[in-house]
Amino acid sequence: MPTHKRWSAESIPAEQRPSWPVLLEEQHGIINTRQLRAYGHSTADIEANLEAGRWQRVLPRVYATFTGELSRSAKIHAALKYGGGHAILSHRTAAEEWGLLPITEGPVEITVPYTFSAVSCPPLVIVHRSRALPHIAIGTEPSRTRVTDTIVDLATSQRTPKMATSTVVDLVSRSKVSLKAMEDCVFLRPPFRYRPAIRHGLALVGGGLMSALEVEYKESVEDAHGLPQGSRQTPFEVKGKILWEDVTYDSHGTPVTVRLDGRATHAIADVAFRDRERDNAAELADRARLVYGWHDVRNSPCEVAAEVRTVLVREGWDPTGARAATCRKCGR
Repeated sequence: MPTHKRWSAESIPAEQRPSWPVLLEEQHGIINTRQLRAYGHSTADIEANLEAGRWQRVLPRVYATFTGELSRSAKIHAALKYGGGHAILSHRTAAEEWGLLPITEGPVEITVPYTFSAVSCPPLVIVHRSRALPHIAIGTEPSRTRVTDTIVDLATSQRTPKMATSTVVDLVSRSKVSLKAMEDCVFLRPPFRYRPAIRHGLALVGGGLMSALEVEYKESVEDAHGLPQGSRQTPFEVKGKILWEDVTYDSHGTPVTVRLDGRATHAIADVAFRDRERDNAAELADRARLVYGWHDVRNSPCEVAAEVRTVLVREGWDPTGARAATCRKCGR
């Protein structure tokens, strides 16, 4: 990242000058007051660079030694420098760094020790506090919360318990973290908020659910309407490859597949090709299949349940003795 050529190099002691550009490169042009003073910059020197437009103030006591927009890396370093020496990336920003969530243009989220004075400065940084900071941090560059703690933090920040459960299911399923590691994290660091909902989410993952849409389908369609419990993530061999179906009802004597399309992935070539393979395999095996998305399951669970029930009965399921329906919308 370029820096203005007119910065006051004469303020830096000669023996420190070689390390100055190295520091700026490592921190993507971001520097704080403490570091500037260590390199011989006075308050007047800092103000002169700001007034001349060579530098810009990003956050209290944090500066960019260049003009123009800050890159994502520069914003991250600015937030960490503002938070202090023990600040780490957390919540959504940590999840983005772990590859659990797509990168957005939102504020950088950091966690600092409970006694630190840093406060949130929207729209650039959101500050959280933790008494357990040494136990949740991992020594990446830059430092961030562990995957397990990142998932727990995001779950506890949701608006409702149901959203917390869905967050746990989604993030645990798309990460490489083991279910045992998540259970250990919740046991050793029990969350103050949404503890039952988080444990419920882990139990659902243990039962084979892989996404928030699968949770919604199980609870709003199957459970609420007295349908049998389908098998989750059932493997099928297609042309020598193992492909997975979201919900199947073969264990109830009915060759029925329910596919849950939770995201707009149809435009991705390999996903579209995989779905065609599954469709063709189901057709060749004379399997009934139904496909539902978020809009169907969330907004019309009664209609989805009625369709699934019709196909299950047609394919041989006997509803005699089925679980009682609890749906308040349709009463069946």
